[in-house]
Amino acid sequence: MLDFGILRGFRLGAALLAGLVLVACDKKAAVGPPQVYTGPLMETTNVRTLVSDSAKLKFQLTAPLEQQFENSDMIYPKGMVVTFYSADGKKTVINTLAAKYGKYEKAKNLYTMRGDVRVTNVPEQQRLHTEEMFFDKNKQLVYTDTAMFVKVETPTEYIDGYGLTANQNFSRYSIKRPTGILAKTGAGL
Repeated sequence: MLDFGILRGFRLGAALLAGLVLVACDKKAAVGPPQVYTGPLMETTNVRTLVSDSAKLKFQLTAPLEQQFENSDMIYPKGMVVTFYSADGKKTVINTLAAKYGKYEKAKNLYTMRGDVRVTNVPEQQRLHTEEMFFDKNKQLVYTDTAMFVKVETPTEYIDGYGLTANQNFSRYSIKRPTGILAKTGAGL
């Protein structure tokens, strides 16, 4: 025969033990600051992003890895290449920007490129090399900080200096503090 008093005592003891376990867990959870994840929400490999306006391709961004964050900023930790196309819609390559690292800040609509940054203007046969460059999508400008060293090579000369501002297709540019202009030999000068 079953003694209901013992059974009630057993249930009461089990409930008390479960309550103590829950209270003990609550105290441990309350210790220390909460951990907040700040890493990327999404990672994409072999990225190819096309940007167009009025059904005309403006530029293409390619990267081996893209990391997107909660604020919609993106990082390209393994490098990136931005290819600009002609305005006539014929997909003629006008300019390319390549770097070992890239970042896009959505709030500013600004790309930052770092590490062996190379710009090539295909029609003008111009090349630029620097270590950091910015691309402002709103203003359609490519520029560097005034303290950043830049080297430009054209078909006829080498130009170097500090600080650069150019339109996004690099057909017009100015170096803020030029330090040297050297004519190429055999360039017909």
